[in-house]
Amino acid sequence: MDSLVVAGIVFACTFGGVVLGMALRAVVPERYLCAESRDVLKLSAGLLATLSALVLGLLIASAKSSFDTQRGGFHQMATNIVILDRSLLLYGKEETKETRQLLHKAVATLVEHRWPSDGSRSTGLDGPEITASNEAFYAALTKLTPQNETQRAIQSQAFQTSAELGRTRWQLIHGGESSIPVPFLIVLIFWLTVLFAIFGLLAPRHLATIVVLFLCALSVSGAIFLILELDQPFEGLIQISGQPLRNALSHLVP
Repeated sequence: MDSLVVAGIVFACTFGGVVLGMALRAVVPERYLCAESRDVLKLSAGLLATLSALVLGLLIASAKSSFDTQRGGFHQMATNIVILDRSLLLYGKEETKETRQLLHKAVATLVEHRWPSDGSRSTGLDGPEITASNEAFYAALTKLTPQNETQRAIQSQAFQTSAELGRTRWQLIHGGESSIPVPFLIVLIFWLTVLFAIFGLLAPRHLATIVVLFLCALSVSGAIFLILELDQPFEGLIQISGQPLRNALSHLVP
């Protein structure tokens, strides 16, 4: 979902709630806004504010955790790629030349598809080109014929590192799905709209309160915007950088 559009909808709903509340205040008879009624409205606003704050906190924590997990996964991949390349060099530079070239190609393909240099829309980590290049590298790794115990140990370690790379890749594929259910977001927006409508109903109609409520509505929509941006780590303003993998690619020995 487009985070900017959703944030705009949230702002329209919340500040629209303020306008609605102020409009109701002008037409509702004063006896309905007696001290007892105001107390009930304040208690209701406190309940909705508490629920909304809890849900916003959960959404922020969930989105930030998902973002950090994705970013950490790519850092781990970059580390394992360099370690795998160095292991193959220890095995034998000439014996593993073709295998290391395939590793280089696999990493370059992943970077180009995930962070295209031409600015086009990125594809997922499960693209057929990425899968094919990974399979070609693994096939070349299995064709190595160790001549001594050292080479056998290095090949075994290379298999483990390669399997870890594949495991991390599939974890990133499945972990890239949105962690924010749409019904959850709709209920939150409804709560916030009702809450701001109560604010508008209780607030006096002058410039200071309107400006403050406007800024509050803007702040809430900004929080939703940040949550959705973190929940979509490869789109929008807040994106996971491909620099760790590019750095790993630059450190691979040709």
